[in-house]
Amino acid sequence: MALYAIGDLHLSFGTDKPMDKFGENWTLHYEKIKADWTSRVTETDVVVLPGDSSWAMSFSAAEADLRWVDGLPGRKIIFKGNHDYWWVSKNKMTGMYNSIEFIHNDFAVYEDYAICGTRGWICPNDAVFTEQDEKIYKREALRLENSIQMAQKAGFQKILGVLHYPPTNDLKDPSLFTELFEKYGIEEVIYGHIHAAVNFKYGVKGWFRGVNYHLTSCDFLDFKLFKWL
Repeated sequence: MALYAIGDLHLSFGTDKPMDKFGENWTLHYEKIKADWTSRVTETDVVVLPGDSSWAMSFSAAEADLRWVDGLPGRKIIFKGNHDYWWVSKNKMTGMYNSIEFIHNDFAVYEDYAICGTRGWICPNDAVFTEQDEKIYKREALRLENSIQMAQKAGFQKILGVLHYPPTNDLKDPSLFTELFEKYGIEEVIYGHIHAAVNFKYGVKGWFRGVNYHLTSCDFLDFKLFKWL
């Protein structure tokens, strides 16, 4: 059983927002994702989606996108991104799709690992960071720590980290998120959110203060899944 990840699918089967306006590489990007996914993932594998799965503004509009994801091989673990306005209560979504697990204020399980995470937020010293951002940033850090502590209380010693936003600002300064990953000994973390080659330099990638970070936005991955474990 393998573990994969790919973020920022930005599907729009239920709404009119094609991604090719962001570049030719996005033309029919979902077909590229599906081709790679179906060639590698088996029904016993797991794929983590760290946010921005759908452009939909409502859950009903997102259902076409979620059905598309549900129809692909493997078990899917979906976290919330900043554009997932369709996201409703976990109670409403749980059980609606055979292969999808929605994670919010809790954690998922892969073999003997707990997969813990939250959406995250922009970090201090970002050029547009405001007092309101400070509140959300601290709240998201608390959610991350709660997720980790829940997994530890459940007996998990091996934990993987997930964010939607990058774990640092553009200057790659330490943040509450990086401090929590370090505090709890989490060595593997994925995130998304960053798009376009001109911006890929801003995300911390590889080993940083003892933690191995992986950018998994789908255009960074050339629309191919990242094999995590």
